[in-house]
Amino acid sequence: MADFTSGFWNIWIIVLTVLGIVGCGLLLWQQSTWKVKKGEQPVAGSTTGHVWDEDLTELNNPLPRWWMWLFYLTIFFSVGYLVVYPGLGNFAGTFGWQSTGEHDQDVKEANAKYGPLFDGFMKQDLKAVAADPQAHAIGERLFLTYCAQCHGSDARGNKGFPNLTDDDWLHGGAPETIKETIMKGRHGVMPSMAAAVGTDKDVDNVANYVLSLSESTHDPIKAELGKAKFGACMACHGAGGKGNQAIGAPNLSDKIWLYGGSIDTIKETINKGRDNTMPAFGEFLGEPKVHVLAAYVWSLSNRPSNATAK
Repeated sequence: MADFTSGFWNIWIIVLTVLGIVGCGLLLWQQSTWKVKKGEQPVAGSTTGHVWDEDLTELNNPLPRWWMWLFYLTIFFSVGYLVVYPGLGNFAGTFGWQSTGEHDQDVKEANAKYGPLFDGFMKQDLKAVAADPQAHAIGERLFLTYCAQCHGSDARGNKGFPNLTDDDWLHGGAPETIKETIMKGRHGVMPSMAAAVGTDKDVDNVANYVLSLSESTHDPIKAELGKAKFGACMACHGAGGKGNQAIGAPNLSDKIWLYGGSIDTIKETINKGRDNTMPAFGEFLGEPKVHVLAAYVWSLSNRPSNATAK
């Protein structure tokens, strides 16, 4: 609530909350008044006069006292809670408690407990960290917490999210490059190439040529016609479609596809382009955790024990 850019919303929440509590109290008081006067015995079978479905009637009995007082106590508790804890717009409460303060305290205690462990990993190169069983277990937990949503719990990726278990890397698979990717994030953009390629028929021909680069099923005649038009793509993907890791341009000559390798999908990519963003985790996790996480990701497509033996 402290993030509201207008003071109106703080007042809005305060008014709604107060009116809600007062309304509940009034409703309870109105419903708990004695329909039968105190001291009088209810007449057997007397009703409030309300009738539903022709013969369903409401007996003229008061609400149970214990039930009513439970609700009154709930209202009193809510008022007390809102006085001492935050809940009324930007009013912080008399205790001054904040969830961020509790979180900061947890982080401080965790850093004091695990900081020396991560500091030890930071003194090792990434391949050595990848070979450490304890670091591997920590890296796996970090991956499942922060990376599995996009790359899958098995790290084999999803449509638009790279598979991390093969050796096909958009920006390079060196340990330090992976760490840089996690620290700073990546933003990959392929613009729509439809205008540069030409007509719909040209797009179809180029898509067939792209399939021919990886020896996938394609129409040879269309692929031959599309070869010349592929010149519009060579600036990023290279003459042979081998890609360019410096700018994150995918290799088109293997059979690994980020969005799928069907002719329709490739034509869609040429016509509409693609825009991918991986967020930066450096500031959020801190370099020591990223260091361990990068080592784990690198180990998914490498053998750490062999790497350290070299």
